[in-house]
Amino acid sequence: MTDTTLDHIRRAAAIKVLILDVDGVLTDGSLTYGEHGEVTKTFNVLDGLGIELLQKTGVQVAIISARKSPVVIRRAADLKIMHVYQGTHDKRVAFADLLDTTGFTAEQCGYIGDDVIDLPLLRKVGFAVTVPSGHPEVQHRAHYVTRAPGGRGAVREVCDMVMRAQGNYDAALAPYFA
Repeated sequence: MTDTTLDHIRRAAAIKVLILDVDGVLTDGSLTYGEHGEVTKTFNVLDGLGIELLQKTGVQVAIISARKSPVVIRRAADLKIMHVYQGTHDKRVAFADLLDTTGFTAEQCGYIGDDVIDLPLLRKVGFAVTVPSGHPEVQHRAHYVTRAPGGRGAVREVCDMVMRAQGNYDAALAPYFA
């Protein structure tokens, strides 16, 4: 195992809250506009199950997005994500509220973001993650770049990594092997 891999495992093991951006992370970043101006987004079921499994191990999940979308509220409700912040262009405000609400420190948070708007949080958290299509400035500052693309399993990859690092992976998947 390389020093870099050991660092990822150490950082993932400390996570109490995994914070997700939406566009480019939970989705592939595409926005589809309907005839009447409605916007649709596509979410990945692998990511969804990963979030559910991670939450069952006691790690909380939060969403912080600069855009507002009723579809995100629906997806968060489906996945029982309790902490959802939308329409927050200065994501530090939502992050401060999340820390106050949960009582965790920035070091106990992981964040997955893909663009420069995410840099203020990526620079504060204990485990900063981006996706392969993330902006070069973000990739340069992230602790880890996922193999899977945003909206196509990147979140699941990180959820699995956190569960493995915390020793919960086998137990989380055990019901599916029974």
